[in-house]
Amino acid sequence: MSYFMWLLLSLFLLGGASDNCPCERPELCQPVQKERDFEVFVFDVGGKTWKSYNWSTVTTVAAFGKYDPELMCHAHSMGARLVLKGDVHLADIVDQNNRTAWIKEKVDLAKRQFMDGINLDLEQAVEAESPEYTALTALVKETAEAFHTQIPGSQVSFDVAWSPNCIDKRCYDYISLGKYSDLIFVMSYDEQSQIWGDCIAMANAPLEQTLNGYDQFLKLKIDPKKIVMGIPWYGYDYSCLSLSQEGICSIEKVPFRGAPCSDAAGTQKPYSWIMKQVNSSLTGRLWDSKQKAPYFNYMDNIGQIHQVWYDDPESLCPKANAVMSKGLRGIGMWNGNILDYSSNPVAQQQTAKMWNVLLGC
Repeated sequence: MSYFMWLLLSLFLLGGASDNCPCERPELCQPVQKERDFEVFVFDVGGKTWKSYNWSTVTTVAAFGKYDPELMCHAHSMGARLVLKGDVHLADIVDQNNRTAWIKEKVDLAKRQFMDGINLDLEQAVEAESPEYTALTALVKETAEAFHTQIPGSQVSFDVAWSPNCIDKRCYDYISLGKYSDLIFVMSYDEQSQIWGDCIAMANAPLEQTLNGYDQFLKLKIDPKKIVMGIPWYGYDYSCLSLSQEGICSIEKVPFRGAPCSDAAGTQKPYSWIMKQVNSSLTGRLWDSKQKAPYFNYMDNIGQIHQVWYDDPESLCPKANAVMSKGLRGIGMWNGNILDYSSNPVAQQQTAKMWNVLLGC
C-alpha cells in the first residue's frame, strides 16, 4: 500500500476528524503504528512536567490527567503512543449492552483526541468464576477487538497487581487477560497492601518478592513479550507507634480486603520529596540488605518519629536488569511526574539517574 493510500485509509477510519487536528503538522494526528522492541511505559497525571521527560526512551504515555493536545502532538512527533485511561465499575458492564456502549464511548473518545489506545486500570476485587470475572475478560477481549479494528496499530494494556495470586482479592483470569491484551502492566509496588504478619513498615517493592511475582506470571505461560514491569517512583512515609532498638517501626493497623494491616497506614510520597527529606533526617539513607531497599527515619515538627521506605537507582537496578534477563517487553513507572525536574544541579542528576536506570545498569 502506498503512503497516499494509507493516509486516505487512516483519515477514513478516523472519521474525518483530522480536520480538527491541533498539531502544526497534520500527520502528527495519525495513530502511531510502529512497534518498539523495548517498551518504556509512562503514566502521566497531568501538568507540563512531560516536557522534561527523557523522550529518547519513552514509547507509551498513559494520560491519567486532563487531556493535553500539546502532549499528544509531542508524543507523536517522538514516535510514542498516547493512550486513554479506562476505568469502569465491573458490575455495570456485566450486561453486554452496557459493555458495548462503554467500549464505543472510549473508542470514539480516543479517535476524537487522536490517541493510540487505552490502558485499562480497574484494580477491583473480583471473585473467581463470578459474573464480574467473566465480564472483565470479555471487556478486555472486546475492547482490544474494537480498538484494533477502528484505530490501526492501537495498543490495549491492562494493569495487574504484582502477583497473579488473588492479591487484594483480584482473582482475575490472568491467562485470558494476557491473551487478549497487547500488554500486561505489572504494578510491582504497593506490595504491602495486605500485611498478614507483623504490622510494621516495610519496603514498597522488596526485590525477592517482586521478582517472584514475575515468575508466577510466566508460569501461567503468559508471553513475556507482553509483560511490562512497573516500578515505583514514590515511597511510603509511616508514622511509628514505636521504634525498636533494631529500627523496626510498628504502624497503625489499617485493614484492607481481609488483611489486618496495610500500607494505607502510611502516606505516599514522591521521589522529589524523599530526596529532600532524607538530607534532614535523623539517620540519613539506610539500606535493608534483606529487602534490598533504602529507608530512613525522621522526626516531624511535633516530635513524631517516621520511617520512609522508597526505591532509588540502587534498588531499581536489579529489577531493571531482570526485565532483560527474563525477556520481558519493557519497564514503566508510576508516575512520570513525580521527579524533581527543576534546574537545581543536584535534582537534575538525581532525575537523570532515575530515567537512566530504566534501561538497566
